[in-house]
This record gives sequence, structure tokens and C-alpha cells, in this order.
Amino acid sequence: MFDAKLRPLIDPPLNAVGRTLAGVGVTANGLTFTGLALGLGGAAAIAFGHLGGGLALIIANRLLDGLDGAVARVRGPTDLGGYFDILADFAFYVSIPLAFGILSPANTLPALVLVASFVLTGVSFLAFAVIAGKRGAETAAHGRKSFFYSTGLAEGAETILVFIAMCLAPAWFGAIAYAYAALCVLTVFQRSAMAAAAFRD
Repeated sequence: MFDAKLRPLIDPPLNAVGRTLAGVGVTANGLTFTGLALGLGGAAAIAFGHLGGGLALIIANRLLDGLDGAVARVRGPTDLGGYFDILADFAFYVSIPLAFGILSPANTLPALVLVASFVLTGVSFLAFAVIAGKRGAETAAHGRKSFFYSTGLAEGAETILVFIAMCLAPAWFGAIAYAYAALCVLTVFQRSAMAAAAFRD
């Protein structure tokens, strides 16, 4: 719910760095895969109990996720880049709760519930994007994207805040995971209501 509101604040500095990176030959896809490697490294660090290192790599992942879009805006976004970007995002998102599930057996059930909620949210997001694109719908609320981005209660900014909270208060992982899973499910219902209104023939 915060992503669109944050764009005017974060886009100018990201775009400035993106122009510099594009000027020296850095590609958006290169940043996407580097960010994914850092994010998965963060998940591995968490799984082995190195929460501080995991948190640092999570933040690095999100920084590169913003920069790959900034570079893409300079070089011109591509469909393949959009595909890799969303794939890398969801691979990263599910890796963090899985890492906490590996860290402690007590985290297993809430981790699985949270991953399941991510899957449902992802399906609703991508299904909405496919149908909206088919109908020629456009939005600039999340910046220039390769495909339609629908809004929701649980988006990227909220997910990162939740991951940070988990790293800072690992004893509360279960409560945080269940609460955020509930918000993800509410997002699915919200997006479904949006679909019912937008796609009614």
C-alpha cells in the first residue's frame, strides 16, 4: 500500500544512480541477478543464524532491485527484463521465511503459512496483470513497468519492513509471519474485488 506513495521520494536518487550505472555499461538484468544472489545469500545467512548479515544482504537486495529498474528506464525496459525482475522478486520473497523455518523448528509452520500466502498474493498479482494487459489497461502508479502493476495492502515496501522486523526480533517470527500472512490473504480478496469491478463484461 506504500509503494506508490514512496515512488516520488525514492525514484529521483535511484534514477540519478541508474543513469551513472547505465553510462558505464551496467545492465538491468545484471543488477537483477546480482541482487537475487545477494538476497539468497541473505536467506542462507539467516538459516545459519547470522541474522545481522542476513539483514544487510536483504537491504542490499532491495537496493539493487530499485537500481535495476532505474537502469532499465535509461536503457529502455524489455519484456525479458520484466520477467526476470518479477521472478527474482518472488524467489527472494519466499526464501526469507523458508530461511527462518530452517533456523528453528518452531518457525516451520508459520514459515509455510507465510510462503503459501505469498504464492496466493503472487498468483492474484500476475493474473490481474495478464488480464489487464490483455485489455490494454495502463497505470503509472508504480512507475514505468513492463506490465500492469495492481496495488494492494501487502506490497514490496510492507514485505521488506516485515523481513527487517523478523531479523531484529526473531523470537517474534511466528506472530509476525501469521499477521503478515493474514494481510496477504486480505490483499488477495482486495485484488479479487478490483478484478470483479474492472473485468466485468
